[in-house]
Amino acid sequence: MLTGKPWRPEAVIQFCGSQIACFCLGGLIIGLLDKSGLTAFKLPDGIGAVIVATLSFQGAAWALIGVFLWQHQTDWREFFGLRDPGLARALRLAGITVVCLLPVLWALQAAAVWTLTRLGWPPNDQEAVQLFENAHSVWGRVYIGLFAVVLAPVAEEFIFRGMLFPFVKQLGFPQLAWFGVSGLFALIHLDAAIFIPLFFLALTLTWLYERTGNLLAPIAAHALFNAANLAMLAGESHWQK
Repeated sequence: MLTGKPWRPEAVIQFCGSQIACFCLGGLIIGLLDKSGLTAFKLPDGIGAVIVATLSFQGAAWALIGVFLWQHQTDWREFFGLRDPGLARALRLAGITVVCLLPVLWALQAAAVWTLTRLGWPPNDQEAVQLFENAHSVWGRVYIGLFAVVLAPVAEEFIFRGMLFPFVKQLGFPQLAWFGVSGLFALIHLDAAIFIPLFFLALTLTWLYERTGNLLAPIAAHALFNAANLAMLAGESHWQK
């Protein structure tokens, strides 16, 4: 839930520093294994590289969340709103929001792709499809689904909506909390074609968090958004065969 106590600056800095260190370590491991000639770690879409990359960022975040909450004497159930009597209402609002939002986000992405192509910078919009196709084993696809629907939404919503958004607000910069943190969320995905859709998504998830006071609402919406996109990618992969 939206915390009534301020986040300690040193805890936020420690979390962010540890997160960056884990991500860099993961990149180093992937680079070394790629150079060793292991096919599973061949960049950019080897399944081994994907697993290490996701675990070094989103996976590491899960461990760091526990430390962060312990530093603030807050347990998981309290922070994530599992004790909230309005939880069912918050989850319903999350579902309705995603149903209304998906066509808008897909339209924004199509417009971004068209614009970039017209500017002579056509995006490689097939990377996600190729990644899904290259996960030849059932377990590889299961992992990608688990990552997209569970691992990533919890980790990213904690970082951006649960920690950074209220922290920047408590520093006295509410507009920066809304727009700066949302921009950072979109930027870390490193894809120009989806920057604007993800920025709009981040603003909506922030609104959902503010409206419900429950972090599970944006987590659920984020998970549904990823699941819908994963289903679309699976459909594209099927029809391309």
